[in-house]
Parts: sequence; C-alpha cells; structure tokens
Amino acid sequence: MLDREGFRPNVGIVLLNQRNQVFWGKRIRTHSWQFPQGGIKHGESPEQAMFRELHEEVGLMPDHVRILARTRDWLRYEVPDHYIRRDARGHYKGQKQIWFLLQLVGRDCDMNLRATDHPEFDAWRWNDYWVPLDVVIEFKRDVYQMALSELARFLPRGNHHNRYLRAGMRPHRRDDDRPTAPATLPPPDDDCSGEPAEQPAAS
Repeated sequence: MLDREGFRPNVGIVLLNQRNQVFWGKRIRTHSWQFPQGGIKHGESPEQAMFRELHEEVGLMPDHVRILARTRDWLRYEVPDHYIRRDARGHYKGQKQIWFLLQLVGRDCDMNLRATDHPEFDAWRWNDYWVPLDVVIEFKRDVYQMALSELARFLPRGNHHNRYLRAGMRPHRRDDDRPTAPATLPPPDDDCSGEPAEQPAAS
C-alpha cells in the first residue's frame, strides 16, 4: 500500500524501561541494530499497527506497555535504489512513519523475539535513549534523529538525560557506549532470570 508519492505507511516503536533506556534490537543474522518497526496494513490505524508489530517483533501485548506519545506527522525516508526490488523500482520510494513512545509496564521476561515464525531480531538490549546512530543503516539515521528529538520531551521525569534535554543539548556518545559492549550498561529491570543485558532470542 503506497501513497501517491511512493511511500509505504509504517510505524516505529521506541520502547522505554523504567530507567528511560530504550529497547534496541539486533536484526537477525546481521550486525545492525534498530528499533521495532513495520508496515501499516490496509484498514489498520497507526496504533493498531503498532500493537501488532510490538507483538510480532518483541512478543509484548497491549497490557505490557503504556503509550506516552506519538509523532505528530509522518516522518519519511527514501530507500536507495540498490535496496529496492527491481520490480518495485520507479514507483516505490521509501517509508513514511508514525513513531510511538511506549513505556514497559511488564517485565523484561515478557519479551519474546520468537513470537512468530518470522522473527525480526535475534538479540536485544537496553540502550541509552540517544542511541548510537552509526550502527543504524545510513538512510534511516535522519528519521531516527527526528523521532527521538520530537519524543524526548515526553520522557518520564527523573531520568538523568533530562538535564541535557532541558538545555537543548544532546549528550555526547563515548566510544564505550556502543551496543556491542553490554557491560557498559546496568543490568535490565526485573529480567526474571538474572541473564546479562544483551538477551539472545529464546530457541
């Protein structure tokens, strides 16, 4: 389902824990990390699509989360031609997205990357809110920056990043903040198992 300009409607999900850290998923069989996202089906509202994608990619149900905010307008990114199937070139241009900011009210162990037969991620971790964009595929980076910037003012108060947000600053990323080094972050909230911060998909 494309709009007149060739963009496919899509939703993106920024999922927070109680420390205002965000769910960061490793795409299956790759070394790239991203937020959950997916297309909006015909007849779905953005919110309905968000809850469906949340379950398909992360295994969570609506009662596991609370909606804090969503972006006001569509955020668009174009996909380079070499990533587009040949039969779609010329009419498919990219994605337009509504982004949702959610807070987890369930437990870490409620997540299940194998909720469907076609998993998107094979591992996940909690990451600081300002994710390292250098591990995001290049053509999505501007949309990630726009979504995080628009949603940042809805972060629950009391998190240490708020001092940067109030000052209109983005905290600088240290070299050891990359998501490949889970030991740099505190352990997850109530993960029910005592496993390390970077969680593989259940087999």
